[in-house]
Amino acid sequence: MPFPFDAPPLEGRLVRLEPLDRRHLADLAAAAEEERGSYGFTAVPRAEDLPRYLDEHAARVEAGRLAPYAQVDRATGRAVGATAYWEPRTWPSGEGLCAIEIGWTWLAASAQGTGVNTEAKYLLFRHAFEQWRVARVDLKTDARNARSRAALAAVGATFEGVLRNWSPSWAPGEAGRLRDSAMFSVTAEEWPRTRAHLERRIAQKEAAARTAPHEA
Repeated sequence: MPFPFDAPPLEGRLVRLEPLDRRHLADLAAAAEEERGSYGFTAVPRAEDLPRYLDEHAARVEAGRLAPYAQVDRATGRAVGATAYWEPRTWPSGEGLCAIEIGWTWLAASAQGTGVNTEAKYLLFRHAFEQWRVARVDLKTDARNARSRAALAAVGATFEGVLRNWSPSWAPGEAGRLRDSAMFSVTAEEWPRTRAHLERRIAQKEAAARTAPHEA
């Protein structure tokens, strides 16, 4: 039975996660058409494909499989990417979530490295562990995507191994093929340590943002 998501807006200091809908289309179209060199293994729509992308996400929401967000840069008020809760799993009793995945994540080139991704993960982890009381949060990426694997490790997720032929490939020229997926997770027992680690990283990014205008 599909899990009925209750995924509210999540507010941080660098980023606000807003439930994704068509009001974000223009911002996301601009974000998606920035420099795309880092998207080799990531599903990032072109501007002209965004209406279909939003419709497909809406169908996943209706099926109870997805709760998508726009990542809104607090400094500019513009949506600079997307992310989502994905593939909920309930306890054997059917009561409540035991696990959830964070996925469908992408950011405009200009938002990468700014702390937006770090704080977005923090907000999603915190809601999953402290409101839904999940036992674990899953994350995965193309096993060849060294950049994404490094980013997942940097937010405190534990690498669990590679599942072969596990997920659809988003790499150019590989439509209809399967990829090997590198699997990561954070467990409820690890969350307090991961939370402290992420809060330190966010504070560092905030400090860097405050000093950047005065450099050069």
